[in-house]
Amino acid sequence: MTEWTESELAAVRAILEARLAELAEQGDRTRSDRAPVQLDQSKVGRLSRMDALQVQAMAAETQRRRETEAKRIEVALARVATGDYGYCVRCEAPIPRKRLELNPAAPTCIACAS
Repeated sequence: MTEWTESELAAVRAILEARLAELAEQGDRTRSDRAPVQLDQSKVGRLSRMDALQVQAMAAETQRRRETEAKRIEVALARVATGDYGYCVRCEAPIPRKRLELNPAAPTCIACAS
């Protein structure tokens, strides 16, 4: 793997920051789906409440996945800043550029990922 140029790193940084902003926006849009479900049966029927609980659980899991991805992106941004971007965190081998094009936040090479 050849070294990353400053313009390539700037492009990677922009992609990662854009994805981070997108994840934050998605989290904000679905905040109401993760809100506590009203348990008053006089206002909401049992089946509607069950549906609401299911929507809440699915939204909470989706948010957990967003937060996990955001943490991976933040780590990748830190690696860009320190000059370690593009190297596997386990074996320190270069990560193929094709892999990083598909997933710019990939922390490991293909061998370590499997």
